[in-house]
Amino acid sequence: METFSYKAVDASGKDVKGAVEAESKDEAARKIKEQGFTPISIGKQGALDKDVNLSFFGPKKIPARDMSVFCRQFASILKAGVSVINALEMLGEQTENKRLKEAIERTQSSVEKGENLSDSMRENEEFPSILVDMIKAGEASGSLENSLTRMAIQFEKDAKLKGVVKKAMMYPIVLIFVMIGVIVVMLTFVIPSFMTMFEDLDSELPITTRMILAMSDSVKGYWYVYLIVVIGIVVGVKLYGNTENGRHNLDKLKLKIPVFGLLQTKSACASFARTMSTLLQAGMPMIDAIEISASTMKNVLYYDALEKVKSGVSLGLPLSNQLRTSGLFPPMVVHMVGIGEETGNVEEMLTNSAVYYEEEVEVQTQTLTSLMEPIIIILMALVVVMLILAIYQPMIQLYNTLGAQG
Repeated sequence: METFSYKAVDASGKDVKGAVEAESKDEAARKIKEQGFTPISIGKQGALDKDVNLSFFGPKKIPARDMSVFCRQFASILKAGVSVINALEMLGEQTENKRLKEAIERTQSSVEKGENLSDSMRENEEFPSILVDMIKAGEASGSLENSLTRMAIQFEKDAKLKGVVKKAMMYPIVLIFVMIGVIVVMLTFVIPSFMTMFEDLDSELPITTRMILAMSDSVKGYWYVYLIVVIGIVVGVKLYGNTENGRHNLDKLKLKIPVFGLLQTKSACASFARTMSTLLQAGMPMIDAIEISASTMKNVLYYDALEKVKSGVSLGLPLSNQLRTSGLFPPMVVHMVGIGEETGNVEEMLTNSAVYYEEEVEVQTQTLTSLMEPIIIILMALVVVMLILAIYQPMIQLYNTLGAQG
């Protein structure tokens, strides 16, 4: 028996979290439903996260690009008339990602025992729930190839969006680390080489020079303390983010950071619109599509908002109205969905919204990158100039004194 942690909603739409013991993920889902809950996500618990998730690195997810290739190849093989079992065997042989390869092999084994494809894939946490649900819808409608093709496009868009956002976030961080590295090198190696010369000067050193020398002594003598503090902060923030309140507060902070917060919002809107349009085009009911879309959101505030949206829509309220009430979706998304509801074409309007926000994210990323580079370089130059002036100011002062005496 293994322990599975889960997120679910009760009959009133309230979030519920807990854990059950079961032999498999399917049995865990059955037990959760027997309690009157609708499961949203189910995962195996480790020894450290029985009560709270303290995992620092967490399980490594299969890259969206690998999932896209898997879906694209799977659809192509099935369209060629190959059976599901033989298709899985071929995919298992071709896949280079070890975790995905093992998941495919386990799925193939379950299908050979008589299970359908979606149930077999649901037993493997490597396959995202959105993919499993899309395959289940494809099995029911007899259009498995179309479902896989849609998911291939979905994963391709996700991979591109994540890459763009990651580039926007990482580029300034790398430049900042370079700037810090330059400062540390100067404080540790360059400035100490002038210490002997400064000690030979009879005149009092300028306050800026004394401050820089004090910083140099501190970094050189207590570098390990600074290193421990930095590591402690990083680990502390990570562990805090793994708690329920911590993740909520950090995700809320992310949305409030100037410029980057807007980028996060646009990225979330693009992801939501793309996922919803893909699911609705596959014939999935609106409530189920919202539930699955919520489970794919990286920011917990958007997850919570979509859970409330789902509750409202299940009561017969318009989707656009509920998105507006949440306060997290820009007017553009709300208006586009509203137009779709009036014209009976919500899927197309969501697709248009996804395309718009994906382009917005890309444009903002390029703008942000082009602005951040010169700003950080200028800051780096100012710091270096300040350090150099602190070093040479006593020399200039001594030269002026000698010149006056002469």
